[in-house]
Amino acid sequence: MTEETTPNRCRIVLIVPQPGADDEGRVEAALRGGDIASLVIPDHGIDESAFQARAERLARLAQARGVAAVVAGEPRIAARIQADGIHVEGSKAELADAIRRHQGRMMVGCGGAKNRDDALELGETQPDYIFFGRFGYDTKPEPHPRNLSLGAWWADMIQIPCVVLAGSDIASVVDVARTGAEFVALGNAVFAEGLDSAAKVAEANALLDEHAPVLEEQR
Repeated sequence: MTEETTPNRCRIVLIVPQPGADDEGRVEAALRGGDIASLVIPDHGIDESAFQARAERLARLAQARGVAAVVAGEPRIAARIQADGIHVEGSKAELADAIRRHQGRMMVGCGGAKNRDDALELGETQPDYIFFGRFGYDTKPEPHPRNLSLGAWWADMIQIPCVVLAGSDIASVVDVARTGAEFVALGNAVFAEGLDSAAKVAEANALLDEHAPVLEEQR
């Protein structure tokens, strides 16, 4: 994706599904579906060696298409596989340590904020982004109202980019984009059983092209 073709509106962040039947094939298909900013790879509770092998395979698929690969759960694995970023769901101290050790060589983002105070506390460490939502909790068609509220407040007040988790209905990307968030995260809306992952990414991009505000006009 070149600078000229990268859309200047809310962009897609994909959340890798739990290990399962052809899950890596579905990720590869989704990556062919259109513009994607990054691929977040959670550990989903699997053991470290299996997670490292899986994360490396998925990261290579993403990077081959110019998509940033972000490892959630273990900074050491992110460094070992030469990922593009680390996602931290821990305390402010853990986030600060990851930033001190790794920021500069790769981006370091965070999640886990349940309210504005939490978000501001984490933001003091200057992460590269903040994520509003919880992996795997996009089970309803619409985004969680709290995530939308936090995303709109953050996007209006803070320069650090934010990612807001959408719902299980692909059309919910429009609700996220209208908050002013720079990124919308998609999990079940793309990877739920029976879905055509590539088609869902293409549909999400078409909706964002039509409805997402231009970010320069908001800042």
